[in-house]
Amino acid sequence: MKKIFALMLCVSVFTSCKNEIRSESDQNITSETIDDGLTLINGDFIFYADAAVLQTNKEIYGVIIDDKMHELDRLVNKYKKETTDMVPVQIKGKIIPKTENEEGWDYKVEIKEILSVFPPKPETNDVIKVGEE
Repeated sequence: MKKIFALMLCVSVFTSCKNEIRSESDQNITSETIDDGLTLINGDFIFYADAAVLQTNKEIYGVIIDDKMHELDRLVNKYKKETTDMVPVQIKGKIIPKTENEEGWDYKVEIKEILSVFPPKPETNDVIKVGEE
Protein backbone atom coordinates (compact mmCIF):
# COMPACT_ATOMS: atom_id res chain seq x y z
CA MET A 1 0.00 0.00 0.00
CA LYS A 2 2.83 2.39 0.89
CA LYS A 3 4.60 1.63 -2.40
CA ILE A 4 1.48 2.43 -4.42
CA PHE A 5 0.99 5.68 -2.51
CA ALA A 6 4.66 6.63 -3.03
CA LEU A 7 4.43 5.80 -6.73
CA MET A 8 1.26 7.90 -7.15
CA LEU A 9 2.89 10.76 -5.25
CA CYS A 10 5.97 10.66 -7.52
CA VAL A 11 3.84 10.58 -10.67
CA SER A 12 1.74 13.53 -9.51
CA VAL A 13 4.84 15.54 -8.57
CA PHE A 14 6.54 14.95 -11.93
CA THR A 15 3.44 15.72 -13.99
CA SER A 16 2.54 18.88 -12.11
CA CYS A 17 6.01 20.43 -11.96
CA LYS A 18 5.94 22.12 -15.33
CA ASN A 19 2.72 23.74 -16.47
CA GLU A 20 4.36 26.23 -18.80
CA ILE A 21 3.02 25.94 -22.32
CA ARG A 22 5.27 27.58 -24.85
CA SER A 23 4.30 28.02 -28.45
CA GLU A 24 6.15 29.50 -31.38
CA SER A 25 3.46 32.15 -31.77
CA ASP A 26 4.30 33.52 -28.31
CA GLN A 27 7.71 34.54 -29.51
CA ASN A 28 7.75 37.72 -31.52
CA ILE A 29 10.97 36.96 -33.39
CA THR A 30 10.41 34.26 -35.99
CA SER A 31 10.82 33.38 -39.63
CA GLU A 32 8.66 31.42 -42.04
CA THR A 33 8.78 30.67 -45.75
CA ILE A 34 6.13 32.20 -47.99
CA ASP A 35 4.81 30.63 -51.22
CA ASP A 36 6.63 33.17 -53.40
CA GLY A 37 10.03 31.72 -52.41
CA LEU A 38 10.75 34.55 -50.00
CA THR A 39 11.00 34.17 -46.26
CA LEU A 40 9.05 36.28 -43.78
CA ILE A 41 11.49 37.24 -41.03
CA ASN A 42 10.77 38.98 -37.74
CA GLY A 43 13.90 40.05 -35.92
CA ASP A 44 16.12 42.80 -34.59
CA PHE A 45 18.03 44.82 -37.19
CA ILE A 46 21.23 46.83 -36.84
CA PHE A 47 23.45 48.56 -39.37
CA TYR A 48 26.71 49.90 -38.02
CA ALA A 49 29.70 51.08 -40.06
CA ASP A 50 29.79 48.59 -42.95
CA ALA A 51 27.94 45.63 -41.40
CA ALA A 52 24.22 44.90 -41.26
CA VAL A 53 22.76 42.11 -39.14
CA LEU A 54 19.27 40.71 -38.62
CA GLN A 55 18.93 38.59 -35.47
CA THR A 56 15.97 36.28 -34.89
CA ASN A 57 15.38 33.95 -31.97
CA LYS A 58 16.94 31.05 -33.90
CA GLU A 59 19.40 32.52 -36.37
CA ILE A 60 21.61 35.50 -37.11
CA TYR A 61 21.69 36.69 -40.71
CA GLY A 62 24.17 38.96 -42.39
CA VAL A 63 22.17 41.46 -44.44
CA ILE A 64 23.24 42.19 -48.01
CA ILE A 65 23.97 45.90 -48.25
CA ASP A 66 21.90 47.34 -51.08
CA ASP A 67 19.24 50.03 -51.62
CA LYS A 68 16.56 48.11 -49.67
CA MET A 69 18.89 47.71 -46.70
CA HIS A 70 19.63 51.45 -46.72
CA GLU A 71 15.88 52.15 -46.91
CA LEU A 72 15.33 49.92 -43.86
CA ASP A 73 18.18 51.68 -42.06
CA ARG A 74 16.53 55.07 -42.65
CA LEU A 75 13.26 53.74 -41.19
CA VAL A 76 15.02 52.15 -38.22
CA ASN A 77 16.99 55.33 -37.39
CA LYS A 78 13.75 57.01 -36.26
CA TYR A 79 13.62 54.61 -33.30
CA LYS A 80 17.31 54.49 -32.36
CA LYS A 81 18.59 56.36 -29.32
CA GLU A 82 22.15 55.04 -29.73
CA THR A 83 23.90 53.99 -32.93
CA THR A 84 24.21 50.46 -31.53
CA ASP A 85 20.48 49.99 -30.80
CA MET A 86 18.76 47.04 -32.46
CA VAL A 87 15.23 47.70 -33.70
CA PRO A 88 12.52 45.05 -34.29
CA VAL A 89 11.52 44.73 -37.95
CA GLN A 90 9.47 42.48 -40.19
CA ILE A 91 10.75 41.87 -43.71
CA LYS A 92 10.45 39.51 -46.63
CA GLY A 93 13.75 38.37 -48.00
CA LYS A 94 15.73 35.77 -49.85
CA ILE A 95 17.97 33.65 -47.62
CA ILE A 96 21.31 32.80 -49.19
CA PRO A 97 23.70 30.27 -47.61
CA LYS A 98 27.31 31.32 -47.11
CA THR A 99 29.77 29.97 -49.67
CA GLU A 100 32.47 27.62 -48.45
CA ASN A 101 35.42 30.05 -48.39
CA GLU A 102 33.44 33.10 -47.27
CA GLU A 103 33.71 34.66 -43.81
CA GLY A 104 30.72 35.81 -41.82
CA TRP A 105 27.36 34.43 -40.76
CA ASP A 106 26.14 31.07 -42.04
CA TYR A 107 23.29 32.75 -43.93
CA LYS A 108 22.78 36.11 -45.61
CA VAL A 109 19.44 37.69 -46.33
CA GLU A 110 18.64 39.93 -49.27
CA ILE A 111 15.78 42.23 -48.29
CA LYS A 112 13.03 42.21 -50.92
CA GLU A 113 10.21 43.93 -49.01
CA ILE A 114 10.01 45.91 -45.76
CA LEU A 115 6.74 45.12 -44.00
CA SER A 116 7.04 46.80 -40.58
CA VAL A 117 9.39 48.60 -38.24
CA PHE A 118 8.47 48.50 -34.56
CA PRO A 119 9.65 50.69 -31.68
CA PRO A 120 12.11 48.81 -29.49
CA LYS A 121 10.99 47.69 -26.05
CA PRO A 122 13.14 49.44 -23.44
CA GLU A 123 13.26 46.38 -21.19
CA THR A 124 14.87 44.25 -23.93
CA ASN A 125 17.50 46.79 -24.97
CA ASP A 126 20.36 45.67 -22.73
CA VAL A 127 23.36 47.91 -23.29
CA ILE A 128 26.50 48.02 -21.19
CA LYS A 129 28.14 51.43 -21.21
CA VAL A 130 31.72 51.72 -20.04
CA GLY A 131 32.98 54.93 -18.45
CA GLU A 132 29.60 56.59 -17.99
CA GLU A 133 27.69 57.05 -14.75
